[in-house]
Amino acid sequence: MGKLTSKKVEALAKAAEPGKTIDGDGLYFQISKSGGTSWIFRYKLDGRSREMGLGPFPAVTLSEARQQAADQRKVLASGSDPLASRDAAREAKREAERQAAARRKTFEDLTREYLQAHGGSWSEKWRKGWLRKLELYAFPTMGKLAADIIETEHVLTVLQPIWVTKTRTADEVRGQIEQVLDAAKARRLRNGDNPARWRGHLDNLLSKAEKKKARQRQHFPALHWKDTPKLMSTLASIQTRDAIATRLLILTGARYHMIRHAQWFEFDLIAGTWALPAERMKMRKPFVIPLAPQGIEMLQGLSSTDSTYLFPGQGKSGVMHNNAVRNLLHKLGHADITRHGFRSTFRDWANECTHYPREVCELALAHDERDQTEAAYSRSDLLEKRRALMTDWATFCMTAQ
Repeated sequence: MGKLTSKKVEALAKAAEPGKTIDGDGLYFQISKSGGTSWIFRYKLDGRSREMGLGPFPAVTLSEARQQAADQRKVLASGSDPLASRDAAREAKREAERQAAARRKTFEDLTREYLQAHGGSWSEKWRKGWLRKLELYAFPTMGKLAADIIETEHVLTVLQPIWVTKTRTADEVRGQIEQVLDAAKARRLRNGDNPARWRGHLDNLLSKAEKKKARQRQHFPALHWKDTPKLMSTLASIQTRDAIATRLLILTGARYHMIRHAQWFEFDLIAGTWALPAERMKMRKPFVIPLAPQGIEMLQGLSSTDSTYLFPGQGKSGVMHNNAVRNLLHKLGHADITRHGFRSTFRDWANECTHYPREVCELALAHDERDQTEAAYSRSDLLEKRRALMTDWATFCMTAQ
C-alpha cells in the first residue's frame, strides 16, 4: 500500500532527522526540528494544499495513521473539507459534553445562579425572602431535579398544598419557578413550554378565583386622591432626594423598588420615557413608563452625582435607604399611609375623575389584565394613551391648593 513499514518508521524516529517522509495517498511521517514525530495528511481543495495532523507517533501507529488518512480521503471525496469537518465534529462533541454537564445541574443550583445573576440590584432583605420561599416550598419537591425533567406535575406538587391557604405566596413561588425555568431554557438546559406559566396552562389547573381573592385581600393604606396636590406642594418645597423620589413615585405610579433602584440609562428625557428591563419588573417583562412634562422637568433639575443611580445611598446596595421615603412621610405627619398606597391613590383618581378605559388605567400600573387571546391580537403597550393619562394625573397633582 505504501512505502513505509513499522520498522522504517521506528528507524526514522530514532534518527530524528527533521523532514517529511511520504507513505502514499497523502500520508506523511513528519519529524520536527525539535525531534517530535507525528503523522500528517496532505490534500488539495479548490486548488489549495492543506495539511491535517493525525496525531503523534508512537501513540498513533502506522496502521492507525493509514486508517485515519483513508477516512479523510472519503470525506474529501464527498466534497467536504476534512479539516472543517473534523473541527465541526470536535465542536459538536464539546458542546454535547458541556450540555451533559450543565443538565446535571439541579433546580436548586439553577435557582442560586439565577439569584446571583439578577439579584445584584435587589435589597438584601428581598434577596433573602426570594430565596427563602423557594427553600421552603419548592426545593423539598424539585430542588434536586434537573431542569429538563421538571414537568407540570412537579410544579403542581409544590403549589397545590398552599394554593388555597397561602394563595399569594403560592403565586409568587409559581412566578419564581417560571423565572428559573425560563433562564434554564435560554441556556439550552431544557426544551418545550414552561410548566410554571400561568396563562393558558396553570390557570386551567388551579383556581383563578383564589388568585383573584388573594389580590383583593392585599390592602395598603393610601392617601385620598383629593389630598394629593397638598402633599405634592409640600414635597416640592423640600429640596432633598427623598422628597424628589416621593414625587416621582406619585407621578409615575411605579412601585417603590423601581424608584429606589432607578438608573439614569433607563431614562430618555427627550422621548419622555422610562424603560425598565424585565429583571426590574414584578412580572419579569420589560415595561416603558411615559413621563409627564412635569416629571421630565423635575428630573432635569435633579443635581448630578457620580452614581449611575438617581437616588444613590451609602449602604452596600448603593441606593438610598429602603425606609427613606417612609421616614419622610412620617415626618410630614403621614404615618397612616404607605408608599405602595400611592398606586391606589392614582387608581381611585382615575376611576372617579377620568373616562380613560380600564385597560389603560391598569396598564399604567403595569397590570396587563388582557387574557391570552386579547394579548395575542393586541401587542400594543398603549404608550401614548398612558402618556395622556399620566399627564392629566401630573397636572392634577400640581394643581395649587
